Amino acid sequence: MSDEQQAQRQFLVQRIYTKDISFEAPHSPAIFQENWTPEISVGLNSKVNEIAPGSLELVLKVTVEAKHQDKTVFLVEVAQAGLFLVQGFAAEELDALMGIAAPNVLFPYARELVSDLVTRGTFPQFVLQPVNFEAMYAQKRQAQAAQTSEKTENAH
Repeated sequence: MSDEQQAQRQFLVQRIYTKDISFEAPHSPAIFQENWTPEISVGLNSKVNEIAPGSLELVLKVTVEAKHQDKTVFLVEVAQAGLFLVQGFAAEELDALMGIAAPNVLFPYARELVSDLVTRGTFPQFVLQPVNFEAMYAQKRQAQAAQTSEKTENAH
């Protein structure tokens, strides 16, 4: 890669914003009277949207659900988004940037929103644990490779 091509490579955060927020505590205030130890499940996914050539939006969706027995104690859904200027990267590099670097930029914002919403619902503080987006990206790539090889084998 020439110095000129290297100089044209850009990965810039243009904007970080909240796209959607939802907080539900369907069994309050009765749930506050119970002695509960909730089972908490956390879901993460992301979606990349091309806004214009070289301008990509990543939406990182975080879902946290706390259940006690069969009752939902609380449900939080946050869609944290970012607009990124990306230029000069090969398709595979771009895929990795949007699968690893961009979610790493957005996650602290989503984490803060989730914690704030749970606290405002007067539940005990909840802090999302750090996420290894590099490992998640590698697992996704392995799963895609396995699907591709499976389709190739089934086609013969």
